[in-house]
Amino acid sequence: MTDPIEQGARAAAQRLTAPAYANLAHEVEVALHNRGADRRPGQYTDPVALAGLIVSVATLAWTVFNDIRSRNSAAAPAPTPDTVARRVRLELDQADAPAPPLAPADRDRIIATTVEETLRAASESDPDLV
Repeated sequence: MTDPIEQGARAAAQRLTAPAYANLAHEVEVALHNRGADRRPGQYTDPVALAGLIVSVATLAWTVFNDIRSRNSAAAPAPTPDTVARRVRLELDQADAPAPPLAPADRDRIIATTVEETLRAASESDPDLV
């Protein structure tokens, strides 16, 4: 089974790449490689911070999706991307992690895109999952 976190983060980076963040896909690859590392750079540049946010959201989306699914009965439908994105936003708001300087609408778009791509990657990997 492929890793939906990695696939989702990569797909989100492709969708979110813009002239201002031309190296976003590369920065996401670096963030994926470094995920789980105990150390983080002391100062983020915007593309690095954005890449870190995408990987964090993909990881959190997968965790939230599995948590909601495990709490529901087997007959309940899988949580929707909107449900997962809403919970991801709430959990990120409660975290003390530094966030890149983004307008709220941009942050919400990044979260929604990353959640969609992570859940899409999971469903492509295992259609019965989502």
